[in-house]
Amino acid sequence: MTLLHTALLIAHVIVGGLIVGLVLLQRGKGADAGAAFGAGASATVFGARGSSNFLSRSTAVLATLFFATSLSLAYIGSERPVARSVVEEAGVPGDPAVAPAPSDMPAPPAELPVAPAGTPAN
Repeated sequence: MTLLHTALLIAHVIVGGLIVGLVLLQRGKGADAGAAFGAGASATVFGARGSSNFLSRSTAVLATLFFATSLSLAYIGSERPVARSVVEEAGVPGDPAVAPAPSDMPAPPAELPVAPAGTPAN
């Protein structure tokens, strides 16, 4: 692995973890119903508007980074040479072993010996 590939892979994992964290921090659409029963949003860190705008933009930025690192890793991965197997490297260089041609094989005997009648064959 090259240094650039390793750095992109680490950044990709970190960005993916941050996306998961930000998505879990966001409120669902049904969370606004709680405000009708006294759960006001004015006491939050992000003010009365809530955190939806900040978290939504942060998630969009991280999703863009995740997309960019995915494409970069795919491009770098396609440029790497294909690794050879250990079996191919251990083989004898040159032509692979070839079975002998039928003309190189000895001819069968003209007549096969016949066992006399009455003797059991092994």
